[in-house]
Amino acid sequence: VKMNLEHVALYVDDLEAMKAFYVRYFGATATNKYHNPRTGLQTYFLSFDEGARLEIMQRLEMSPRASGEHPLGYTHISFKLGSEEDVDQLTRVLQESGCPLLNGPRLTGDGYYESVLSDPEGNLIELLA
Repeated sequence: VKMNLEHVALYVDDLEAMKAFYVRYFGATATNKYHNPRTGLQTYFLSFDEGARLEIMQRLEMSPRASGEHPLGYTHISFKLGSEEDVDQLTRVLQESGCPLLNGPRLTGDGYYESVLSDPEGNLIELLA
């Protein structure tokens, strides 16, 4: 059986701002907003040029983010770019927009050229060449 990762879901605090962030800086295309009035769930699916989609979700009764440097669960979203220059350029653009650079750009021990930044809500984004 052939398997592909279809999507990853992420609860966010500001649904519209997070949609705008991924559309602006990563070229995502957003679906129309889904809203379930019974549960309060609101979502967008974000599609990229290739690969899995990102579903961003919001509801009224969300819990605070887990604490600690390495909490269990979601770790980061990784985007593969065309080259080291593309990684450097998007890293600069994201830093200028206020996204903290946490690591890199650098060549990792496992052979990737990468940088790691935080999106506006503190979710980690890994940019790879």
